[in-house]
Amino acid sequence: MNAVEPMGAPLMWFTSSYSNGAGGECVECALTEERIHVRDSKNTGVPEVTVRHRAWKSFVQALKGDHWSP
Repeated sequence: MNAVEPMGAPLMWFTSSYSNGAGGECVECALTEERIHVRDSKNTGVPEVTVRHRAWKSFVQALKGDHWSP
């Protein structure tokens, strides 16, 4: 399955900067103007998780322990 943007352009996937390259668990991301796409790098045939930028920012800040308010 190759995900595409609404206009039909293929998504440009990149591997997480936390991937160790030794076959461990990792994710791939693709950025568009409106959304962040996240998928399992070992099983790219299943649907990815797609969220808007604001939701992604909130998620990342929560992981870092930063306080965020809408």
